[in-house]
Amino acid sequence: MRHLVTGASSGIGRALAEKLRDRGDDLVLLGRDASRLNDFPDAEVIEVDLADTAAVEAVRVDGPLDTVIHSAGIVDLSPVRSFQTEHWTAQLAVNLTAPAILTRALLPLLRQAEGTVLFVNSSAGLTASPEWAAYAASKFGLRALADSLRAEEVDHGVRVTTVFPSRTATPMQEKVHEQEGATYDASRWIPPETVADTILHVLDLPAGTTIPEVTVRPVVPRR
Repeated sequence: MRHLVTGASSGIGRALAEKLRDRGDDLVLLGRDASRLNDFPDAEVIEVDLADTAAVEAVRVDGPLDTVIHSAGIVDLSPVRSFQTEHWTAQLAVNLTAPAILTRALLPLLRQAEGTVLFVNSSAGLTASPEWAAYAASKFGLRALADSLRAEEVDHGVRVTTVFPSRTATPMQEKVHEQEGATYDASRWIPPETVADTILHVLDLPAGTTIPEVTVRPVVPRR
């Protein structure tokens, strides 16, 4: 199988890319800094800043292509009363607009393969908390994109899944804790490999079956 993965330089995207590489699948990896993907020597690497809409519009991928996994994401916490416009627009660009543009461009290849589009969303795409307005808005929008795409493409055999991980032990989560002024303890959160395994399960479903949505949460120990 041949997969396109965004956000493969860290976190969930990297854990998934490593698992796909290790089992011998072909990879197309999109990232802002190609040097961070040097340990994927057999992958096709496309260097692109997903916050740059014009650059995303210019991305070209030759077929075949079985799956597209949108895993890239950025976050900047701020209350609505004081958010910086550039932070708001960047989160919408990376988390929502780039997946929409890339999906539009790659749909012909996905239709040929009767492939899968998988959106790595967030629990913030289900419930918005204080100071999460920009990020949650982008993720609520991403869910809407997935829902519309699923309805539009069902007759073409394209499967669409949204994965909603709760807090996951990634560099992004470490940044969130810093912004929240909280101590970061990776052991409290979901390992990115666990989310990657969930994604693999979705990608490997037999033809004619699909999981439209799946939520991944940590088990909170009883005190």
